[in-house]
This record gives sequence, C-alpha cells and structure tokens, in this order.
Amino acid sequence: MYPAQFDYHTPATVQEAISLLGQFKDDAKLLAGGHSLVPMMKLRLARPKHLVDLRKVPGLTGIKEEGGAIVIGALTTHWQVESSTVLKQKCPLLPETAGQIGDPQVRNLGTIGGSLAHADPASDYPAAVIALGAEMVVQGPKGKRTIKVDDFFKGLMTTAVGPDEILIELRVPAPPAKTGMSYKKFPHPASRFAVVGVAASVTLDGKGACAKAGVGVTGAGTKAVRAKLVEAAVTGKTLDAAALQAAAEKAADGVDVQADLQGSVEYKTHLVKVFCRRALEAA
Repeated sequence: MYPAQFDYHTPATVQEAISLLGQFKDDAKLLAGGHSLVPMMKLRLARPKHLVDLRKVPGLTGIKEEGGAIVIGALTTHWQVESSTVLKQKCPLLPETAGQIGDPQVRNLGTIGGSLAHADPASDYPAAVIALGAEMVVQGPKGKRTIKVDDFFKGLMTTAVGPDEILIELRVPAPPAKTGMSYKKFPHPASRFAVVGVAASVTLDGKGACAKAGVGVTGAGTKAVRAKLVEAAVTGKTLDAAALQAAAEKAADGVDVQADLQGSVEYKTHLVKVFCRRALEAA
C-alpha cells in the first residue's frame, strides 16, 4: 500500500520544526524513526498533508550523565539504547527493554522518543520509564518544559505533548545503590509488541528489605500505568516468595484491563499478575 500524498519537510533545527508545526497545525505529523507513523500512513489510518522529518536536526541523539540523571536524546535509536555502556552500568532496565522491541531492523531505525510520543498501548518503553520515574522534556514556541512520567501518558496513543511541541529528551534519575530492575513481557509472536509487559525497579535497604519500588504495566489497557498497589505492597517488606506473590496479586488492581484480539479481560489480568511476579523476582 502507498500513503496519501504529502509534502515533505526536513528542518535543520528544533525551532524550525516547531515553526512548521505551528504553520501547518493538525495537517502536520512529526517523523522520528518512522516505524510507527509510516505503517499507519500506508494503511491510510493517518493522512498528514505535511511530514516533518526530525532526523537531520542535530542534538537529538545521544546518552549522557548530567546532574544526577541519565539524559537520552529523543532520536536515540533502540539499538543505541540496547548497546549503551552507560545504560548497562547505570540503568540496565532500558537496554533490557530495548532488546525486546521488534527485530534488528526496527531497533536500528526506531527511536525511544518516537515510541514514547506515539504511546501505543502495547509498546515496551512506557512500562520501563514509569518504573524508573523518568521525566520527559518537550520544547515548543514558549520554550522547554518538563513532564513527569505519571502525567505523560493520557490515553490511547495520547500524551501530554502539545500539538506545537516536540519531545526532545528523556531524563532518568540515576538509580541508588542496591537497585535491581527488570522488564518481562508476553510478546505477540508476530509483532513482538507486548500482550502484557511489566517493568520493575527495586531498591533494598541495608537490612535487605525493599526501601523503594517502581512498577509499570503495559499492554493490558489503553495506556501504560503505574501499579501503585504493588509498589505499596513490597515497600518495607523482605521480598521472599510469599511477599512477592501477595504483591503480584494486586498487579491488575487499578488497571483498566481491556479485552482485545490477544485475549479476554480474565486472561490478560492473569498475565499481568504472572509477569509482575517474574519482573519483581528478576529485579
């Protein structure tokens, strides 16, 4: 299939890209890696009259440590996240998550910012960034602003990024000592999207009890969500098998589990509990 006709723009700066969004408004779409938008355009589910390609804009890629956080440019590819030495040492949850996305072709071109801004309810990164307590930095006509991850995902393929704003970077707090993390998912056998996926970050205190936990769930509903009851259930506890099982039983509470072609509400609720326990155990 071929997409509907469109005009193609290659801005040289973020400000130029923002100006194009302001000029064309709802008729414009941003292109990052293209692995989400282009298939929708080919199916005529998206028909932008103007495509604004960000790939030639400098300064939107790279991974660095800065001010107690790990900063990831929005156009950093999944492969760059997966292979990053800094992330493997400081925040291994993101490389582990990136390595489970699609296939090598997708991971070499798809970007972390494009995936997060697209907010597909079955994508992998949202669960991970929720568990990590990340922040998103967006830029628009009025400058930059920071959005906390709990305020970022609004609904089905909807985020807090404004129509004239661009997601430019992701900031992840550097995890403290004695922190373990993991992402576990039940993948769709063809697309590798998450039928259900759970990310967990667990920090232990000096006595081996859980001092802090972050748990994100994707695939189950119309958006990724924080499993607040699981976090509360493990905090302050010694995480033996009984404590993990009791916490995992709460994983679907507060999650608007939706039936779809992959399974019923009951089936997906069961998967959320199973993969929550696996993620916590691995973390």
